[in-house]
Amino acid sequence: MRFTIMQVNNVVNIGSDNEITIRELAEKIIALTGSKSKIVFGPSLSEGDMTRRMPDTHKMSKLLNRKAITLEEGLKKLLNDTRFIL
Repeated sequence: MRFTIMQVNNVVNIGSDNEITIRELAEKIIALTGSKSKIVFGPSLSEGDMTRRMPDTHKMSKLLNRKAITLEEGLKKLLNDTRFIL
């Protein structure tokens, strides 16, 4: 008899250990897509909101059991697969 252990309600952060600002992300997407979009700045964050986030991705790496791809590689894969484009 074989048993499978399943964990429920376990958090796995998806991300990278390379920090990037939202502005840098927007600029990268604009460059990769050739968009003419302009970056518009909204109001400052409300008091108490985090200004930096960097997830612990150790669980993700262990589950994937492979090296993560770069942000640019991932964006290019998404842009090349029209199933992801609305």
